[in-house]
Amino acid sequence: MTHDVPEAGPSRAASAARAGPFRSRTSSAGRLIGLDLARGLAVFGMYAAHIGPDPSVGGPLGWAMEVARGRSSALFALLAGFTLVLLTGRPQPRTGRAGRQAMGRVLIRSAALIALGYALTSLDTQVDVILAAYGMVFVLALPLYRLRALTLAVIAAATALVLPQVLYLLQTAVQGGSWADAVIAHDPLSRITGSDGIVELFTTGEYPVLTWLPFVIAGMAVARLDLTRPGIHAKLALVGGALATFGYGGSWLALHLVPGAQAAVSATTDGGSAASAWWSDAVGDPTTSTPDWLLVAAPHSQTTWSILGNTGVGLVVLAACLIATDRSARLRWLATPVIAVGSVSLTAYAGHIIAIKALGIDDLPTSAALTALVCFAATAMLLALAWTRTFRRGPLEYMLHAVTTPARLIN
Repeated sequence: MTHDVPEAGPSRAASAARAGPFRSRTSSAGRLIGLDLARGLAVFGMYAAHIGPDPSVGGPLGWAMEVARGRSSALFALLAGFTLVLLTGRPQPRTGRAGRQAMGRVLIRSAALIALGYALTSLDTQVDVILAAYGMVFVLALPLYRLRALTLAVIAAATALVLPQVLYLLQTAVQGGSWADAVIAHDPLSRITGSDGIVELFTTGEYPVLTWLPFVIAGMAVARLDLTRPGIHAKLALVGGALATFGYGGSWLALHLVPGAQAAVSATTDGGSAASAWWSDAVGDPTTSTPDWLLVAAPHSQTTWSILGNTGVGLVVLAACLIATDRSARLRWLATPVIAVGSVSLTAYAGHIIAIKALGIDDLPTSAALTALVCFAATAMLLALAWTRTFRRGPLEYMLHAVTTPARLIN
């Protein structure tokens, strides 16, 4: 989840958020302030999913916690695709030696993210760390970085349509055969990390690369748009709203129209109900394989419907952040703490996992969980504000920038 931009630093982004009107960019560094605001909101959404009260508390609080689950990580993936284009050249993709160096930087960053992801996973918290999957998705999406917005959008739609079905077939094959064990036994990544390695990254993990690739490609398509064009933000929001309606609404219709679908989904989950499977993680995880699961749109269900719905929500949030920071100096000022968190989002994400481990707060009662969530968010904003007033990048963002310096030697 590499969200720093070499050409811009967090301190400039934060100061620009307090500045006068601008067209979605800082005047000094070319960083999209609305992008940082969206990142900050995604960070807090991850905090809510990992630290906040369980959605079963009900009411507005339970609804907010449910909305944060799955959709925050999808928003991160969408923004990661935007970052990939920033790293490889926006508005025009880099070519020649500069293009090869940019590709080298991305590949090094991907390796660093994978390593960091497994390091955070080794802390053995209840958080399903997404960084390793992000790193691998970056590698797969990198060859597409020169394509136009429309082409990228078509590829994103095609992968959203096809890859969930491929993933279902692979997961069924893993459950029904021993080939996966043979792959794991000969997989160097598995031996190094103590995980299921490539099989887990692509098929059996909480964030299968196959079904998270469409989010990144969609983010790349958005990054290729001219976001200074009049009306483009509103159009982006309309497209997002349409995708969300089609994704969640299509799942709702399918679950109600296909005979026996809801009963089949309920029967394959550990105590979950299919009643809210068209939008909520309350349905639970499938314990056995059934084709009816492909009709679900729960945020972590890895289905076409869920990808469409979550992408739509991500586009709406991004468009809203771009519109708000573009048109309201007062809102930019009020949102400065969240923007600061977004500009050091990798550090904020990794930091909260380390804090969860250090404080031993994997599972808290509702009242304590809400207090912990507020404290985590407030601490993140205070530290991010203090840091970005002095430094251009967050600590981990500096690390990622430093490890990519050998890419300058590429001819």
